Amino acid sequence: MKDFNFHVKPVGLFDMLHFKKLVPNRAKKLAEGSAAPATSVFPVNRLAAFLHPKAQQVTVSEIMEHGDMAKTFILSGEGLAPFRAGQYLSVRLAIGASVLTRPYSISSSPMWVKEGKYAITVKRVANGFASDWILSNWKVGTKVTVSGPEGVFYYEPLRDTKHVIGIAGGSGITPFLSMAYAIRDGIENFDLTILFGSCREQDILFRKELDMITAQCDKVKVVHVLSEEENSCFEHGFITADIIKKYCEDTCSIFLCGPAAMYAFAGRELAKLSLECKFIRAEMLAAPSSPTRIKGYAGDAEKEYALTVKYYGETVTIPMKGEETVLIALERAGIAAPSRCRSGECGWCRSRLESGEVLIPEDMESRRIADIKTGHIHPCCTYPLSDLVMEIWPE
Repeated sequence: MKDFNFHVKPVGLFDMLHFKKLVPNRAKKLAEGSAAPATSVFPVNRLAAFLHPKAQQVTVSEIMEHGDMAKTFILSGEGLAPFRAGQYLSVRLAIGASVLTRPYSISSSPMWVKEGKYAITVKRVANGFASDWILSNWKVGTKVTVSGPEGVFYYEPLRDTKHVIGIAGGSGITPFLSMAYAIRDGIENFDLTILFGSCREQDILFRKELDMITAQCDKVKVVHVLSEEENSCFEHGFITADIIKKYCEDTCSIFLCGPAAMYAFAGRELAKLSLECKFIRAEMLAAPSSPTRIKGYAGDAEKEYALTVKYYGETVTIPMKGEETVLIALERAGIAAPSRCRSGECGWCRSRLESGEVLIPEDMESRRIADIKTGHIHPCCTYPLSDLVMEIWPE
């Protein structure tokens, strides 16, 4: 084998300085060659801005009513970002002195984006501050600011089985409706069986749309489960392990979306099936309306604390109720704190807690280990146990 002789020049001070200035010098040369910032010429940056916009301006162009309890709003705009069936939009609202956001699953087919349209469905809930206001105030022509499509509650062939069992309750049907449309339209390719829990037959949301899809596409099946009404055409009771096994012949991926009570019940039933965790996926669930519902809570929900907030170079102190999350206290005070999912999952509201004691529900703890060590929190799922001092950053 032939020997090779290499001569390695010692690294000196000037070599290190040259290396340190290499990237800044290249950036400067690129900038001098164009009146626009250097990064604006890269197609990948334009694509990223289109796919993941911080905000989109839309207009309510049509409203479909579902009895007295829910409405579907068609939101129209130009250059809307595409989405995966199952994702959501975070809607920004200004209600009186409060500035807040609420996430709503997109209920339309991903094909609608080509026409510049999304659809979201808002259902009235007990003491629903945002839902009541939207249902009472949004009209055709109302201007709305929404986020780009967010969330990971969608089918992924590398992770999920070819047969998905969707367990839905009430307005939790919306992401599954979007998935059903996507399968029918040839955008997604998997078999979807929806176990849809409703109280009575008259309460079933999107029954006509679901019937139409199942008639057009044999890859989508819908099984209605009524809890308060017996009907030979439907299953009766709750969505139990036995009902799930009845419609899942082999290994299936289980997707869940619905109210907190459904999650608790379904969790106990799914445990009976001994499925691997990777086959069970749940759409994010908002923080409990009161910390008293959290196991092990030892605080005083009726007490009022002081929340000192540092943001935009200013410091303000606002009142904060022991029964509410830190994010709700910020929104109630008119502070436009960043937020998207409101379940601790996305990390959009990540803020630094300088002092004070807080409670984070165990099942909503999704912070990185480094964030826990450095005192960062997700205000959307954090409850106060004392006065707090924190710093937040703009979106």
